[in-house]
Amino acid sequence: MSEPLPTRDEAWQLLCQYTEKEGLRKHALAVEAAMRHYARRFGEDEELWGLTGLLHDFDYERWPDPADHPYRGVEILAAQGYPEVMRTAILGHAPYTGVPRETRLAKALYASDELAGFVTAVALIKPSKALADVDLASVKKRLKEKAFARGVHREDVYNGAEEIGLPLDEHVENVIAALQKEAAALGL
Repeated sequence: MSEPLPTRDEAWQLLCQYTEKEGLRKHALAVEAAMRHYARRFGEDEELWGLTGLLHDFDYERWPDPADHPYRGVEILAAQGYPEVMRTAILGHAPYTGVPRETRLAKALYASDELAGFVTAVALIKPSKALADVDLASVKKRLKEKAFARGVHREDVYNGAEEIGLPLDEHVENVIAALQKEAAALGL
């Protein structure tokens, strides 16, 4: 990698500067956890992958509409010296940008984003509100319920698993395991 990577602390400060809502910060942590899991699994750069997950939506609270997100965030990341491979992956995580997901990093971010949010939503409806009580069967059951977590695009969940080359069940189990490992930080 030719471009130096800012530290995790610098990335967290940037996220917090633009994102005040706790729910969006926790979503960023959830996607970071999934991305770090996949970086380890695929033998990739865990810091690069983790920070890409952490920062993929950092501009969303200020600029939520498709005309601005993720474009404004990517401009800020470029100005601060974040690597192009990260910025391209972040652009590609939003299908409406038309930016192709050509790297494993970009495909993993797309695959992890919606599913991490969905797994979190499943945890929140459990009586315990705990990720420890989330399993493959409960996630798959809720995926079939169109009224549950309406904001999660199911086609992105299914397409994401396909793009990273895993069966849906395995992808769901990977994301559940990644989030369970970070349950304390996620408050779940």
